[in-house]
Amino acid sequence: MTKLIIQIPCLDEAATLPATLRDLPTSIPGIDVVEVLVIDDGSSDRTTEVARAAGVDHIVSLRRRRGLAAAFTTGIDACLKLGADFIVNTDGDNQYAGQDIPALVAPLVRGDADIVVGDRNVAALQHLSWSRRFLQRLGSWVVRQVSNTRLPDTTSGFRAYTREAALRMTIVSEFTYTLESIIQAGKRRMSITHVPVRTNPRTRPSRLFGNAWVYVKRSASTIVRIYTMYEPLKVFAAIGLLTFGAGFAVSVRFLSFYISGAGGGHLQSLLLSAVLMIVGFQVLLIGLVADVISANRKLLEDILYRVRSTELPADRRPDRPAGSVIWSKGRDDSREI
Repeated sequence: MTKLIIQIPCLDEAATLPATLRDLPTSIPGIDVVEVLVIDDGSSDRTTEVARAAGVDHIVSLRRRRGLAAAFTTGIDACLKLGADFIVNTDGDNQYAGQDIPALVAPLVRGDADIVVGDRNVAALQHLSWSRRFLQRLGSWVVRQVSNTRLPDTTSGFRAYTREAALRMTIVSEFTYTLESIIQAGKRRMSITHVPVRTNPRTRPSRLFGNAWVYVKRSASTIVRIYTMYEPLKVFAAIGLLTFGAGFAVSVRFLSFYISGAGGGHLQSLLLSAVLMIVGFQVLLIGLVADVISANRKLLEDILYRVRSTELPADRRPDRPAGSVIWSKGRDDSREI
């Protein structure tokens, strides 16, 4: 029996949650059971009471506000423990059209992808200013470069995951899960695709950030941090080589003066070149240490995956790593491994 759970992280969404729930589908082709999970991120209004009155299947109430990323990961963990085969995440402000959920999960049901992200066609969103639309497109381009994916709308929260993809996901950012999860999926070579989705009229301003500058600053720091976690040697090697190269260039300048007999007046250049080359070399060493730490992180993520797998219902536990098929001579069938 295939189960889909639609999770909805909420913060003071008592006014908009009923409309969000009404738009959700009750049956989807290829899915036997559709359930709804509401994560109340320490709301100060009646979000939990409204969800219970609407008849949602599951509610997780956080005692105090922990942020969107924490609410999202709490929902993912709850969905896995409830035996979900597929998980859809949507917002409680009714931003996304619930009628598009069947199209969102279709690639997962067919086995064509591990993660599907809803493309809102940001360029056509009239409620966003031109500067916001530009920043959204710029941010998506940057994420595509660092994650090696082709998603046009990387900040969309309307997305679907297979159970395997959800088990592999570890979010450490306290700001938002959208960018980190895509970079993470790209670095782990997961199959990630996108489908066009519709949006409903805006019901309220974003609570994630106060202005565009805050969004750019926090998003940029998230991208740099996550990319460095997965590619530390590339980051530190680039910084170290640039610093060492600058020091070497300054030393060449000093040598040219020294050979011409005017080196005595340029001792500052000699000191600067020595400092830059020493710092550059140290940064390279830090990169090597960070690369070893990154390898250890991969081992820890694999351990976390195995621990999460043991928490699943017995009939949902993976008995072997999925993803490839083995064929043996003399056998009439192929076995998945």
